[in-house]
Amino acid sequence: MSTQEYIESGILELYVYGKLNELETEEVHKMAQQHAEIREEIVAIEKTMILLSGSVAPHLSGQHYEAIKLQIFENKPNDVELKKEPKKSNISQYLGWAAAILLLLGGAYLYQQLDINKEAVLLLKSDKKKLKEEYTVLVSKNKVNEDMLSLVRDTKNTIIALGGQEVSPEAYAKVYWNQKTHTVYVDAAGLPEPPEGMVYQVWALKLNPLTPLSIGLLDNFKGKNMLMFPVDNVIEAEAFGITLEPDGGSSSPTLENLYTLGKV
Repeated sequence: MSTQEYIESGILELYVYGKLNELETEEVHKMAQQHAEIREEIVAIEKTMILLSGSVAPHLSGQHYEAIKLQIFENKPNDVELKKEPKKSNISQYLGWAAAILLLLGGAYLYQQLDINKEAVLLLKSDKKKLKEEYTVLVSKNKVNEDMLSLVRDTKNTIIALGGQEVSPEAYAKVYWNQKTHTVYVDAAGLPEPPEGMVYQVWALKLNPLTPLSIGLLDNFKGKNMLMFPVDNVIEAEAFGITLEPDGGSSSPTLENLYTLGKV
């Protein structure tokens, strides 16, 4: 192997890092003593690594560096004496410290970036979940609106207007009654909000004699955006009325609390 091939093999870098075994280290010593090019390459590698680690490794004076170089190339370990140091310096140890510190700093930065990225992902997931929930609510509201619009437009429905009575002259409501399917919906948008502990009750009426039939309560009045309520099916009715009753409803209408009434 030529001197240039030996230099390009990478063994000199491993030697400077202190990564060679005893036999390999001895071989590099011999090659450095025999070839000036190899000695110069080792010095160049050492200078480069010292500059790289200068910000984190212990300070090496020029005198210390020359002493280390003599120890490497002249193989006189007992003659090397470093001033102001209790023990001899080892350049491979310094370079190892520098590499370790640089690795730790790089690892800390990557870990910090990983935490930032994790937080960003969690935030995106949270936003996605909120958007999904909002979309679900909008779809549900849109479905209700479409159903209500379809109900109003259905020509098979008989629409009965219920006018306000003495207890609340300004109150009003509408009943949508499909006499073919017998389904009944009540639009209670014109009723005032019921007092605490009270509920509106809907009645299908026969007039002669007056026979009331309860067909449902307008529950969750406060929680509804659109005050459209499905109630029980009705086969026969001559009128519809709405009274205000105690929670749970009554077996017969409280006529003094009759809010709206309308004939079919």
